[in-house]
Amino acid sequence: MFEYHGWITVRESAADADDDARLRRIVDELELHIAQMDSPYLLDLRWMNGEPFVHLGGYSNHRSSPDAVELFEHVAVVAPGSYGLLHVRDDEDPGHENEVIVLRLVRGMVTQHTEALLSPCVPTVEDPFTD
Repeated sequence: MFEYHGWITVRESAADADDDARLRRIVDELELHIAQMDSPYLLDLRWMNGEPFVHLGGYSNHRSSPDAVELFEHVAVVAPGSYGLLHVRDDEDPGHENEVIVLRLVRGMVTQHTEALLSPCVPTVEDPFTD
């Protein structure tokens, strides 16, 4: 099972003075990238109060395309001032089968952390399996 939930605040740079035309070009490119992902799940880029945001979530049997993790890595490259979090639960990820992983996007870098509030999944989120 592969479950993910996340958000990104899209910014050109970490300075609070993005060039509006450049930011619009970045968002236009991200809209094309997202359209090519063709996700059956939640994948939305929209402007709110003059700022662009990406929201995503999904639940599938296995990790597959569209790849939410790849989207975070892509945004890190094209919009290095962006920031956000992606919570991932992947029971087929060796060494992390019983964890919720958080990917943190900040200043053009994506780093991986264990979500202490939801891990270990058993017994925190689910009861142990019994016969």
